[in-house]
Amino acid sequence: MKNLKKAAFLAAAFALIGLTVNAQKGSAFGFKGGLNYSANGDYFQSIGDNARNPDRNIGYHIGLFGKIGDQLYFRPELVYTATKSDYDNNDFNVKKIDAPLLVGLRVLGPISVFGGPSLQYILDTEFDGIDIDNVEDDFSVGLNFGIALSLNKIGIDLRYERGFSNNEATFINNNFGEGVASRIDTRPDQLILSLSIAL
Repeated sequence: MKNLKKAAFLAAAFALIGLTVNAQKGSAFGFKGGLNYSANGDYFQSIGDNARNPDRNIGYHIGLFGKIGDQLYFRPELVYTATKSDYDNNDFNVKKIDAPLLVGLRVLGPISVFGGPSLQYILDTEFDGIDIDNVEDDFSVGLNFGIALSLNKIGIDLRYERGFSNNEATFINNNFGEGVASRIDTRPDQLILSLSIAL
């Protein structure tokens, strides 16, 4: 069932990006990548701790994007994302496939604002060397919104991403005693800085 859900998710994401190939004026297709500054669970609650060790929460992403339209546009993306979060001096790592479905509006020259849902499929989770198999739900939905600057074929955007619902990973930590389960909220909560290049 998991493999079927994963295949359907990837097929839908590729189909959406493929629609941009025959799109109208102002449309584009290309590559994107950048940095993620994350705190799975509650970003604003942990911002003080993050400020003391800012390098501990930096991840990355790389992928493809499409764009349909000019003044008002639709921008589907398919992105591989690796995030890292600090929990009491331990690292919680998540690897996932994201498929944001964004609607944007140019507001002033090359500057636009955008927002929309992001479909997310978790590929792997690890807590300081402990692989975590039982994430509550591998597939989830979040929200992206932000601001973008477009200079010909080069684009830069800064966005905030937030998961809609709690999604916990459970693991056994022998330090807590035999059979005691620990839980980590895998819901994404991050700032994302991206550079995109249109072909």
